[in-house]
This record gives sequence, structure tokens and C-alpha cells, in this order.
Amino acid sequence: MTIHKPAGSVWKLTARCIFASLLALSISDARADEPAPVTISHSTKLEDLTNRASELALRAMGMLGIRYKRGGTTPENGLDCSGLVGYVFKEAWGATLPRTAVEISALGQHIDRDDLQPGDLVFYNTLKRGFSHVGIYLGDNRFIHSPSSGGEVRIENMGMAYWTKRFNGARRMQDPQQTIQ
Repeated sequence: MTIHKPAGSVWKLTARCIFASLLALSISDARADEPAPVTISHSTKLEDLTNRASELALRAMGMLGIRYKRGGTTPENGLDCSGLVGYVFKEAWGATLPRTAVEISALGQHIDRDDLQPGDLVFYNTLKRGFSHVGIYLGDNRFIHSPSSGGEVRIENMGMAYWTKRFNGARRMQDPQQTIQ
């Protein structure tokens, strides 16, 4: 098995995501000996959502280098954009998403570009129709996606002119504990 080290800023982003996940794990391990609280505070819910978003980002980054395949839904056979998103959500949260980017775009809560958080879904018009492409926001103005025929799952900068011009919007999944349909 060959492991490819991502270049420059991608490597830094990868390291940050791994560090954040390790930090989240250490926090949850430290709390394992504490008695469970009677009520769940807003900060506990926020922490849980943050940990779940980090899990999405890490699972997605584990798909880096998987080849694109139109209609693909598994890493073994290749992934298209919605196949990548669906696979990551199923693995990380146990959530089943619809099959196409446009169907996925109808789920969750609309998020302004300035309010993006890791794990949010970002949508683009890449086929001269709205919501024809989807990726997972990683933070630091970057997202991961399965681009097109001949490509591989990779990380892109949302600030690039190509992506800025084609941005359609973003969604945040509300309840990762339930199957999304």
C-alpha cells in the first residue's frame, strides 16, 4: 500500500483535523469517569455536534485519492460526488442520504457561506444546472469532493475563481442521530 503525503497547506489541514479529533477523543475519555449529568446543556449538544462534524471530515479525508466513477457509491468501485457524500455520512453517522446532489440539497438547514463549519455540505453548478455537484466543507475555506471523470477525491479551495463562480449554497444536516430521508 502506498501512502501519499498531501502537499503543503493540504497537509496542514489534514494535521489540524487529526489534532482536533484526537483532542475531542481525549476530552471524551477524560469525561468517561465523571457521572452523567441529569440534564444536557447547550454546550454539551454543541460539543457533540462538533465531534460528529469532525468525524465527517476525517472520514471524508480517508477517501482522498479514490478514483471518480459516475454513479459510484463505494471506495472499492469508485465514487461520484454524491456517492462520496452518501458514503461518508453512512460511515460516520449511520445516515442514509438521497442519491443525487440536487436531492441532497433539499435536506438540512440553509447555511450562508460565511457561517460554514466542517461537515457542512457545499453545492455547485458544474453541469449548467443548479446543485449538480456536492462536497463536504472541511474548514479554512476548503472542501473535499469527487470531481469528475478521470479525477480522484481531492481537496479544493473554495476561493478559486472556478468554484466561487459556481457556488450554489450550503446545507447543514440537523439531526445526525436519525436516518435522513
